[in-house]
Amino acid sequence: MKIFISGIAGFLGSHLADYFLQLGHEVCGNDSLIGGYLENVPDEAEFHQIDCGYLNSMVKLTKGCDIIIHAACTAYEGLSVFSPHLVTQNTFQITSTMLSAAIQNNVKRFVYCSSMARYGTQDTLPFTEDMVCRPQDPYGIAKYAAEMLVATLCRTHGLEYVICVPHNIIGARQKFNDPYRNVAAIMTNLMLQKRQPIIYGDGTQKRCFSFVQDCVYCIGQAALRDDVVGETFNIGPDNEFISINELAALLADILDFDLDPIYLPDRPQEVRFATCSADKARRKLGYKTNVTLREGLTDLADYIRRLGPRKFRYHLDVEIVSDKTPRSWTDRMF
Repeated sequence: MKIFISGIAGFLGSHLADYFLQLGHEVCGNDSLIGGYLENVPDEAEFHQIDCGYLNSMVKLTKGCDIIIHAACTAYEGLSVFSPHLVTQNTFQITSTMLSAAIQNNVKRFVYCSSMARYGTQDTLPFTEDMVCRPQDPYGIAKYAAEMLVATLCRTHGLEYVICVPHNIIGARQKFNDPYRNVAAIMTNLMLQKRQPIIYGDGTQKRCFSFVQDCVYCIGQAALRDDVVGETFNIGPDNEFISINELAALLADILDFDLDPIYLPDRPQEVRFATCSADKARRKLGYKTNVTLREGLTDLADYIRRLGPRKFRYHLDVEIVSDKTPRSWTDRMF
């Protein structure tokens, strides 16, 4: 089959491209390179450096494709509170563009990569797919709105669709010189520069982290299997639920770094405890955690060490600057 991947130069998109190429499919895709590296794109994949927002281009590029996997997004949950135009435009609006192109070209299946931000703060943990979503930042709101758009348009126009909800993915190819996202990569890049990591709040907020290859397998199954159409799946582990303080300590141990974090005030609208149940993905997609958190972080650290730590680049504008804007961004502390 011919598979189109938006965000193909990104962390997740490039690994998905590798996966489908290894299965013998034809792979093509696009990327604006806002959040990815050109070197991530496999040589065997057809690549177009163009933004998803251009409808005519997306119609042209997706013509003849059987499946679209929409992985492109400015996945900036914290930044979205201060740059809502940028983040929602490159989350919700580009999804409508990709859907319109898919429908015009009679694409068979549309796979949407959503986010755990859809859940917001819930009364119980872990998050399950049947919960009422309560997104509490512009990114999560845009992601969930895009999910509803996917379901509505695909049902109306006869496209198959699957919604995948990966969360906190780590591993090689993750962008690590971006000061606005990817906490594990940011910390690793700083430590390799002999600089202390920055932690917002008291560091007791908790997350689970997903190794990229474990996620890729499930998204691949969501794209190819016939018995998952119309379903939503959490993709990622529900074990090793750790605090940001514990994450910093684990990375420091891996890197043999003398840890003394810099603590800054909480970021507005940040969910304190976030972890998803993987039970549905286990039952229907064969999901399993093959890589421990320590192994995944070691893979990430080895990748950054191999490329060499890089200077952080403030490549995105902060639209709203106030006394609530994190000082790490306004003072360029990374």
